[in-house]
Amino acid sequence: MRGYRPRGWFDIALGWPEGECLEFVARVATARAVSMWHVSQFLIAEIGGKPVAALCAVPAAGTGPAAWRAIEEVGAAIGLAAPELDAIRQRGTYTRACWVQGGEGDWMIEHVATEPAHRGRGLVQALIAHALDKGRAAGFGRATISFLIGNMPAERAYAKAGFAFAEEKRDPAFEAIIGAPGFRMFARTM
Repeated sequence: MRGYRPRGWFDIALGWPEGECLEFVARVATARAVSMWHVSQFLIAEIGGKPVAALCAVPAAGTGPAAWRAIEEVGAAIGLAAPELDAIRQRGTYTRACWVQGGEGDWMIEHVATEPAHRGRGLVQALIAHALDKGRAAGFGRATISFLIGNMPAERAYAKAGFAFAEEKRDPAFEAIIGAPGFRMFARTM
């Protein structure tokens, strides 16, 4: 969840060194509580048997509560006390003023990433096409994708996949923390 910036939601919300953040994220990705960060929600492109690009594709409904259930599960497993979990939740609220996400009836694509050495090979376009097929098969009629304002490669890739501007929100406090003015959301029919 870093986009083109050096720090993302987990870095800020956890407030821990990078190695500890990555370890926590790895546990969230395999938690019993399935969230948008769970490995089962990701489509992955491989080259030579190695993952080089990925995205998650899920129904937009309920993503926030599901994410928090996964964080609570992992927090309990590593011995975080309730005040520590509350502090994580509080630090994570920095996105609230500018986060944009599709509606409850939308198919949501998020966390799109490609290893730098493998960019420009059409991997993201193929993953998005697969994600759209998956959403269509599940009965969704609209897909959304949100990203940090200023991430021009992402914006171009999503426009190429048929997405168009739907909404954006900006927040000076968010920009002071992350270095991007807020989030932009693109949408498309499926």
